[in-house]
Amino acid sequence: MMNIVCVPTGLIDLEHPQKGIETISESGFDSILFDMAACCPPDELEKMGKPGGRIDDSRYPAGLAESIAPLLKQCLERKMHISIVRAPRLFRNTKRCDLTDVLSDLAKECIKICARAGCRQLIVSPVFAGVPHGTEWDVNRKYYLGLVNIARENDVTILLESQFRDMNGHLIRGICMDVNETAAWIDRLNRDAGEERFGFCMDIGVCTICGQGVQELTMTLNSRIKAVILRDCDGQHDTSMLPFTCINYGHLQTDWTGLILGLRENCYDGSLIIDFGSNTMTYSHLLRPQMLRMAKMTADYFRWQIAIKAVIKKYDKRVLFGAGNMCRNYMKCYGREFPPLFTCDNDENRWGGQIEGLEIRPPEALRELEQDCVIFICNIYYGEIEKQLRQMKIRNPVAYFSDEYMPPRYFNGIEGKSVTKND
Repeated sequence: MMNIVCVPTGLIDLEHPQKGIETISESGFDSILFDMAACCPPDELEKMGKPGGRIDDSRYPAGLAESIAPLLKQCLERKMHISIVRAPRLFRNTKRCDLTDVLSDLAKECIKICARAGCRQLIVSPVFAGVPHGTEWDVNRKYYLGLVNIARENDVTILLESQFRDMNGHLIRGICMDVNETAAWIDRLNRDAGEERFGFCMDIGVCTICGQGVQELTMTLNSRIKAVILRDCDGQHDTSMLPFTCINYGHLQTDWTGLILGLRENCYDGSLIIDFGSNTMTYSHLLRPQMLRMAKMTADYFRWQIAIKAVIKKYDKRVLFGAGNMCRNYMKCYGREFPPLFTCDNDENRWGGQIEGLEIRPPEALRELEQDCVIFICNIYYGEIEKQLRQMKIRNPVAYFSDEYMPPRYFNGIEGKSVTKND
């Protein structure tokens, strides 16, 4: 089942994390992503040593574990899991090209922290500052493979992610932006490691700013995608807004439909990381709990939409409840691959009729179902209908079907036909 992860930007004070962890937990989250940049920010990395020299700051990398100790303690007490860690990284427009060894040491320390926190995934950005064009693979191959042994010892998967380039203040495509090249990188690294030790973290904000085809990206990378960062932005600035909130003249800026359809087709079951730090930083402390609850509801909504096909596929036998447009849309989209036994409806005038060739029966027919047959509610009154089923003492599994994100190829085939009634 997809894991819902909260990015706690602006919510946690590292020295006194108790209140922030409590607020996140009370909002329904039980898992967070921790960005080690909170302990080792890019501006401090920029000051390390001199070009060609050695590190002169004794806090790194050994001091990282000490910095995060209060957070680990509070997470343990509140049963909050740190499911993903992000390693420190440089500014994307940095001029430093001599810190690869430093980044490697920091990543290794982060892997140890992951093991201490019970975390199994570490996001490590590829190195690209100062790397001559055409040598990116060679440099990053050495960089990533240098982490394999310690990652294996601590059972940590290393996730690559795409990077912007900053061209005079304009964000343009950088490293790991070509989907086929990224897939090849991950496959080669896993082949060289002799096991599946590498994957990909897909950041939707990066996709939006760089104009990547989200559905194509998900379909090409497929099972290589282990985590997805859900954040909205205006397509120009690197902000982290709550999904569905960046609107321009009534139009969404992010291709959420392409994302959902792509992940749904792949039966994605990795982590969904919801990042709304830009909202959090500007909201009053009094309003942040409400924002967190909305974020949790939004993440749950994505999980539901993405998992619809996987849930349908899970059951060998299924019936529908509802004989309206949503039922018709199910039949157009999934009826051939996953045919229902029948549908039912509360409107007795429809009993005995058909919709898209599917027989319509009264709800009482559900009492005859075998216990392993799932009932898919195809009606927006999900809660009321599920309550009705439970009052009828029907114990079959119940799931909700939604047609908000149907594959576009089905839209033109949906006709507003009336339900036919048998004579």
